[in-house]
Amino acid sequence: MTNPAAPHGIEFHSVCKRYGPSADDPLVVDHISFVVPRGTLTTILGPSGCGKTTTLRMIAGLESPTAGRIFIDGQDVTTLGPAQRNVSLVFQSYALFPHLNVIDNVCYGLRAPQLGKQLSHQQVRDKARALLDTVGLHGLDLRSPHELSGGQQQRVALARALALEPAVLLFDEPLSNLDARLRRAMREEIRALQQRLKLTVAYVTHDQSEALAVSDQIVVMNKGTIAQCGAPSTLYEQPASEFVAGFMGEAMLFEGHIHALNTADGESPAAGSHARLGPLRVPSPASLAPGPVKIAVRPEAWVIGPATSGGLAARLTKRTYLGSVMEYTFASALGEIFVVSPQVELPLDVGAPVSLTLADHGVSVVAG
Repeated sequence: MTNPAAPHGIEFHSVCKRYGPSADDPLVVDHISFVVPRGTLTTILGPSGCGKTTTLRMIAGLESPTAGRIFIDGQDVTTLGPAQRNVSLVFQSYALFPHLNVIDNVCYGLRAPQLGKQLSHQQVRDKARALLDTVGLHGLDLRSPHELSGGQQQRVALARALALEPAVLLFDEPLSNLDARLRRAMREEIRALQQRLKLTVAYVTHDQSEALAVSDQIVVMNKGTIAQCGAPSTLYEQPASEFVAGFMGEAMLFEGHIHALNTADGESPAAGSHARLGPLRVPSPASLAPGPVKIAVRPEAWVIGPATSGGLAARLTKRTYLGSVMEYTFASALGEIFVVSPQVELPLDVGAPVSLTLADHGVSVVAG
């Protein structure tokens, strides 16, 4: 059970992990610190080899940190094994027992003597059946795992994990074995269940859209460190680095330049600093000094207008109709520009001249 007095479900304090006995061996996880508030879902996101799975395994107790402290539900669990941590892990492969039917798979953990649940046989089965109802598997108690679809197997694994009433529920790439349509449905179910039961969840994935869809908080990792941590909208709209801007959804990176305010030319300090992207002005963070920067622009941030003297002159070189949107590629003085437009009823003709400007969202300035 959880500790109501603990404000955070998971806390990492300067945790690092090195494989190998020598201090010269590289750190797979390099002194990271973050918290997962109780009752929320945090996704640990990053490319292959960034340290996200090792981080999840340290939460589960399957790996021991080289240094630092880990707290779960207010308790220091740094030196405790998996069985002492009150966590459940849903594996990428589901890890169901093929010789057991659905309800016996869910009952398995409840019957483990080391857990000390002391439930009768009937209580165990009643609880397992209630959990199967919770995850939408009513009536499938006696099916074998091989008789279930991938999504149903995922639900059995989830019910088995929930049966232990963990303080923290962990997911390791839980949707990677499902097709795109089922992935979308399952991520919505996982998110709805997490919110309804107020579960504390750490969720590992390399899929940015999946992370944006399910998370209260995202921890973006790169080369063993935390590149940025925050709400999904913050990471998408206000990336702190070139890496985060490029990794959190599709974005084109352009060379830009922040110019110092020139009050002699009538520029008001109240207007704030800005970066130049060709003829376009982009508001820039006050923390960035004048000089070269990178400007990340999402495909949906471009506004297509008629060819005029204002904006960025461009000419359409390629178009693709995708039903709900048009994808355009334009040639411009800044190079090729990829644009996604919801205006599908009047598509542009290849060769059409246009003027491109920027919306007030989907554009960010980061250090060069």
